[in-house]
Amino acid sequence: MNSSFLDSPLFERLQGFALWLIASLHVALLGSLILALGMLSSASAQEVACNGVNLVDEMKSENPEAYAKAVAEAATVPNTKGIFWKIEKPGLPTSYLLGTMHVTDPRVLKMPAGANEALAGAKTIVIESDEVLDDQKAMAGILTRPELTMLTDGNTIEKLLKPDDLATLEAGLKKRGVPLAAVSRMQPWMLMSLVSLPACEMARKGNTAFLDKRIALDAAAEGKAVKGLETLAEQLSAMASIPTEMHLKSLVETIKLGSKMDDVFETMTQLYLTGEIGFTMPFLKQVAPDGGDNAGYAEFEELIVTKRNHLMAERAAPILNEGNVFIAVGALHLPGKDGLVELLRKQGFTVTPAG
Repeated sequence: MNSSFLDSPLFERLQGFALWLIASLHVALLGSLILALGMLSSASAQEVACNGVNLVDEMKSENPEAYAKAVAEAATVPNTKGIFWKIEKPGLPTSYLLGTMHVTDPRVLKMPAGANEALAGAKTIVIESDEVLDDQKAMAGILTRPELTMLTDGNTIEKLLKPDDLATLEAGLKKRGVPLAAVSRMQPWMLMSLVSLPACEMARKGNTAFLDKRIALDAAAEGKAVKGLETLAEQLSAMASIPTEMHLKSLVETIKLGSKMDDVFETMTQLYLTGEIGFTMPFLKQVAPDGGDNAGYAEFEELIVTKRNHLMAERAAPILNEGNVFIAVGALHLPGKDGLVELLRKQGFTVTPAG
């Protein structure tokens, strides 16, 4: 390998950041809420360009062996490819399942072929949380559980981090126009929603609804029923169930990645656009084969992905049994033996790629 990002000290930091690559589609929603409520300001979208590159392309050319291993592992994941699925059951009108990214990237907002037509024809729209329809109401609900967003035990970020890490965080926040004092009592997973997105995405979020929210808002404006599978408090509780030490480590490592966050986010976006959702975890294991925390991966997957998948599938079943439903949830919830596609099949639905 030549001296590129894949062969640099910065790349090694993906070992500590790997879990947050998986979470990025989730915490993006929190960043949207913070911006919408005016808690922090963002630059004009026209002032910030997206400049990331796809790290998978670098792996293909510079470490083909690692790439081949990742491809082989992804091939063992059930329903590894595809973000748009058809859901059928005898006697019911067809329903659809769209895997989304909680982002405002125009390429993502375009949606795959056939999705707009399916959405237009659906009677009921289902998203992760219908609370995104009303930002103020959503925040009011979250504030009834202050421990989910704020450090309520007397701690602050300053007290929890070592001096060197604190200095790194403070400098990184300053570059984003965020004074540490303004967020020092935020839970670290809330701070992650501010630093895990590239500047271009944060700028757009100040003016544009992310995909899931846009789908819900348009449906509500048309008078369609919009339902949620979770509450925002439930989503935050899942994040809170991960040890604080892991959140803090990932927070600092994310800051250290600096402008390379653009590359990380572009990689996630490209995997999404090509439908290679099941490739994400195998890719991360290959970029950090020695330093990855396997126990951390397992715990994260169980709490943030698997456990929530089962809850979503359970709550989706009675809605789907009415037929003519369009479900839009984060794409990372679709693949795998405990993914939504497989879980819905176990409930008696026929789930096949759409389009």
